[in-house]
Amino acid sequence: MLGEVIEMGSFDFILLIVALLILAGGMIYTYKVGRQSSTQSANQDSSIDEKVQDHYVLRNPVFLTYLIAAVLVLSYIVYAGLNSNW
Repeated sequence: MLGEVIEMGSFDFILLIVALLILAGGMIYTYKVGRQSSTQSANQDSSIDEKVQDHYVLRNPVFLTYLIAAVLVLSYIVYAGLNSNW
């Protein structure tokens, strides 16, 4: 069972490519919006912590959500690929 190589079907491969394109597009769009909002000069209600200002990507919950979702999706793809019998 462990030595077997299971091939991915064409539908699975297309679905993987579409999911990765959506993920990459969402991350690029979110990054651009984050950069635009950080460069605009606007009055804010409260000050932003210096740690968040220094690491605006790592402390952004949207980026963390994308990262966690990508890890979960890739983990499921690997799990399903290793445990499926075609």
